[in-house]
Amino acid sequence: MTAVRVRDARADDAAALVPLLGTLGYPAPAVVVADRLVSLQRADPTGRVLVALDEDGRPLGVLVYHCTPVLHRPTAVGRITALAVDPSARGLGVGRRLVEEGERLCRDAGLARLEVTSGPSHAAAYDFYRHLGYEDQGLRFAKVL
Repeated sequence: MTAVRVRDARADDAAALVPLLGTLGYPAPAVVVADRLVSLQRADPTGRVLVALDEDGRPLGVLVYHCTPVLHRPTAVGRITALAVDPSARGLGVGRRLVEEGERLCRDAGLARLEVTSGPSHAAAYDFYRHLGYEDQGLRFAKVL
């Protein structure tokens, strides 16, 4: 594993997050990403955007985490809704480090479950999640409104 430092993303990280989000198929200009970061931090106090940095402070990956209250479980549910690693850093433990931090956030919040949302266009990531101990738990349905 490469030496990776994880911290909360800031609005001034937006330009560095653009190519990472682009690898997921979500292109957006830096100004839009910065606005979304600020909006997320205001609207969802449980939500976190984590950025993994190398020794030189270069962003290698990003993880978006939310804590969702639910009626049908004894605790709220943590959800990883986005995880991207720079293609040049894949296989170096960056994704694992980000997921471990998401798991820590869940445990610290007293949650008993962490889910990962990953659509069919990201099927290549499924084995990564399985390798980390995540199990297929069903399907996710969505409708564009």
